[in-house]
Amino acid sequence: FSFLQERLRYVLLLLLLLHGTASFYVPGVAPINFHRNDPVEIKAVKLTSSRTQLPYEYYSLPFCQPTKITYKAENLGEVLRGDRIVNTPFQVSMNVEKKCEVLCNFPNKPVTLTVEQSKLIAERIREDYYVHLIADNLPVATRLEFYSNREEEEKKKEKDVQFEHGYRLGFMDGNKFYLHNHLSFILYYHREDVEENQEPTYRVVRFEVIPQSIKLEDLKADEKSMCTLPEATGSAPQEIDPSKENQLLFTYSVHWEESDIKWASRWDTYLTMSDVQIHWFSIINSVVVVFFLSGILSMIIIRTLRKDIANYNKEDDIEDTMEESGWKLVHGDVFRPPQYPMILSSLLGSGIQLFCMILIVIFVAMLGMLSPSSRGALMTTACFLFMFMGVFGGFFAGRLYRTLKGHRWKKGAFCTATLYPGVVFGICFVLNCFIWGKHSSGAVPFPTMVALLCMWFGISLPLVYLGYYFGFRKQPYDNPVRTNQIPRQIPEQRWYMNKFVGILMAGILPFGAMFIELFFIFSAIWENQFYYLFGFLFLVFIILVVSCSQISIVMVYFQLCAEDYRWWWRTFLVSGGSAFYVLIYAIFYFVNKLDIVEFIPSLLYFGYTALMVLSFWLLTGTIGFYAAYMFVRKIYAAVKID
Repeated sequence: FSFLQERLRYVLLLLLLLHGTASFYVPGVAPINFHRNDPVEIKAVKLTSSRTQLPYEYYSLPFCQPTKITYKAENLGEVLRGDRIVNTPFQVSMNVEKKCEVLCNFPNKPVTLTVEQSKLIAERIREDYYVHLIADNLPVATRLEFYSNREEEEKKKEKDVQFEHGYRLGFMDGNKFYLHNHLSFILYYHREDVEENQEPTYRVVRFEVIPQSIKLEDLKADEKSMCTLPEATGSAPQEIDPSKENQLLFTYSVHWEESDIKWASRWDTYLTMSDVQIHWFSIINSVVVVFFLSGILSMIIIRTLRKDIANYNKEDDIEDTMEESGWKLVHGDVFRPPQYPMILSSLLGSGIQLFCMILIVIFVAMLGMLSPSSRGALMTTACFLFMFMGVFGGFFAGRLYRTLKGHRWKKGAFCTATLYPGVVFGICFVLNCFIWGKHSSGAVPFPTMVALLCMWFGISLPLVYLGYYFGFRKQPYDNPVRTNQIPRQIPEQRWYMNKFVGILMAGILPFGAMFIELFFIFSAIWENQFYYLFGFLFLVFIILVVSCSQISIVMVYFQLCAEDYRWWWRTFLVSGGSAFYVLIYAIFYFVNKLDIVEFIPSLLYFGYTALMVLSFWLLTGTIGFYAAYMFVRKIYAAVKID
């Protein structure tokens, strides 16, 4: 229960935060001031690899351990991400240099890796693992310098600097494995302004590492655990032979530099890893295309509709000599309830739940509250918001179910609360079993899983029931025309009115609008990048809503003109057409961008992709459905019907 209490406290904090958006500092992310000689704790987060997609905790490999290992209490988001933040034996003091120091064991008694441990390290090096450390909540980065394609003269002067998250565990040369056993930490501090007689205070503003592989014999160490690094040219790297025991020393050095970077902008180094210009071009491109198309679509639809409505009303005025044609013909059937109204309303309820959650999360993140510095906050917020948005999901689902002549509201509410979350939980549980089998820290621990189930049945389910009860009691949506007793016969449809063709046609516009953003989101998820461009994402989300609504209105108009009144399910399916393109893109990304070869990483990739595609289909389908429903009610209300 203490676990749940902690979570609830977190939610209350978040709600308070949402209440007072003026203050940009998130609790726990206020700056820490250090004096000279103060200890700066270095913690380990996890080991990650974009080749296996399986994070491992730091001490899953035989690194030097402190006398007492303590794990940081983590929020829900951190646990789900596979972070296991733990202390390390590195002794770092503010503004105190260290030339070279042995980390554990005495110099005359080096660390001996057993054959099993050597095999494991070699395996992790082959799988391209990175180690992630943090100092004062700043993640470690490796500086990469390279020359851009400029003129020869300029080459000497200017190098392009990029940063890589974490540092490589080791490297391979041919069939040999080499471990990075010496870490040169470079920490940057910013000196704060203090009054004259006070001791100066410092804040950590950047944390870099230069990993090196140095053979045991070349690390000249004395009895005081001090060591001297060899000249760069003459040293041999530390090889790990997986077929026998290996002896080595873990060493580190610390270097401090003063920096002009203020504490508030210390994350900028990590976040300027990708080109922002690409974003601007893509966003402007999307906005122009979408507004251009929306202009055209609105013009066509409005002009055609005006003509239609004028004609229909004129025909009524003259007399009924002319045969009725087009969408007016189906006025007696257009609001006939579809098959499986309970499932339709349940899916739309989940869609509303997702829509509210995504809108609030992106908006709050855009205000700078869910920055990468507050680890796991995004995930935690999303989980809780989804639970609490059950009220709205239930309300909309209940009202629609009543409109579709449904009677069993309790069963409908249960279906809404369990259908989509049940599928998500089922897929995640199966994937989690595979991750457990690999002993990865990415596996959700059993207590967390129980806590999530308690949240689902203790928060989400009652709220969905509450919303459903009020939605079902509310007046149903008023349909402007009466439904005939006998259903009308549907004429044979043209080939291009096929559902699948509709999905392909309707998906292009919304997908084209968000295609570039999708690349950055995929990189953040699968390649351990930070995603922080929530301003762009908010714009993209609005464009997505607009384009989905327009496409679905056009599609439903064509369908009704073809005298096919079965539009309820079809609109929901066709509006979610862009999810099909997201799936195609995910496959393309897997083949071209990722270096995944093993079975379990591939299974994880496609399992989580299936969840993303399903959620995206629910989201876009719901947006399109409600737009089309409003449109259909509007046009039939505008026509005089006998």
